[in-house]
Amino acid sequence: MSVLTGVGADVASASGKDVEMTGRDTAAESTVYARIRSMILDGTVPPGERITIDRMARELGVSQTPVREAMQRLEGDRLVRTRHPRGYATTPLLSRRDLEMMIEMRLLLEPWAAKVVAADRGSNPGRALCEEINAFRDGLGASDGKGASDGKGASDWKQELSQHDTRFHTRILEATGNSFLLDAYRQMHPHLHLFRLFPGDPHGTDTVSEHAEIAQAIADCDPQAAEAAMRTHILRALERFSASTADAAPGQEPADGASGREPAAARSHVLGAGACEPDGGS
Repeated sequence: MSVLTGVGADVASASGKDVEMTGRDTAAESTVYARIRSMILDGTVPPGERITIDRMARELGVSQTPVREAMQRLEGDRLVRTRHPRGYATTPLLSRRDLEMMIEMRLLLEPWAAKVVAADRGSNPGRALCEEINAFRDGLGASDGKGASDGKGASDWKQELSQHDTRFHTRILEATGNSFLLDAYRQMHPHLHLFRLFPGDPHGTDTVSEHAEIAQAIADCDPQAAEAAMRTHILRALERFSASTADAAPGQEPADGASGREPAAARSHVLGAGACEPDGGS
């Protein structure tokens, strides 16, 4: 039985249109793209898996057009690559060296960006960052950190954490006003590739706590503290995700107890810890 069976109904419902349509439909294409991306990120479609347009279209119950558009976008995300003579294949997980090189690049860009935006009161994104964190914390508390509320599963929770992480870091880079910096960062697609290395931070507790420290330093207009907090956050990500790389030794445990479920006390601590005050320092 195919691992993709049953997802076609979700696509049809989300698009709100006949799934056998032959015309271009942007909503349907976006839905198919999001669904296939989710399947790659949660491992339903594993690394190195061959994907053909016609088979994926049949499995999802849609025409080939939205699948073809989705695959082109996923190739841009570096989640799939063209496989000759026909079709695509999912890209491998990051190796330890790949992860280290990505972290090296981020260490060149992001601590500097955090320092710059904290020093500029006019474009300081502290309030927006704190609002983003508090909104995500509300969701974390509602689901007790397990993605169990509102019928959400582990895959949905992982998607939300990845999206929060992307929004948080992108806001900081956008606030620098440096489009070249932002473009270089986006071309790496760091969050898509990091969150394939689950369970680096299975409930998002470490990520949220570290984000709060960064956001508070920026809101307080403390460039040195913002730079240091961002650097620490990125280095801790290296520790969290390194045990899940493609060439990690069997049985290797993530650092700092990142694998497995964290106790409820730890989740509760993060929900209340490092409170981000939007008006701090402004």
